[in-house]
Amino acid sequence: MYAIVEIAGQQFKVSKDLKVYVHRLASEEGSKVSFDKVLLLDDNGNVTLGAPAIEGASVEAKVLQHLKGDKVIVFKKKRRKGYKKRNGHRQSLTQIVIEGITAAGAKKAASKKAAVEATTEEVEAPKKKVAKAKKEDTQE
Repeated sequence: MYAIVEIAGQQFKVSKDLKVYVHRLASEEGSKVSFDKVLLLDDNGNVTLGAPAIEGASVEAKVLQHLKGDKVIVFKKKRRKGYKKRNGHRQSLTQIVIEGITAAGAKKAASKKAAVEATTEEVEAPKKKVAKAKKEDTQE
């Protein structure tokens, strides 16, 4: 089972026990976080797409550590002008491990179907009463 989930503005393909580096999260190390913006779920070939997200589905993760990424050198130069500018950047990252994926969206869809069936029965019952009343009126 895997899911495509949006974490801190980026989309990741995650599965259980996968370690992922994401942009810095505000959570403390060792705390658990839940991501509700699940865009796609694949449960052994049964694919569920969200529009844009799947309602009720979530991904639970645990924050392992906060760290900084590798240094990226930004060098700007304009030839024949004597302009050189050197700058560096290190992205703040958070390492998380995915603990579980809950696909409550499928269960909700089944309950919605049951609710629709119940409402159709409620709608059909008054129609039968009305038809029965009309039949009695015509007999009199």
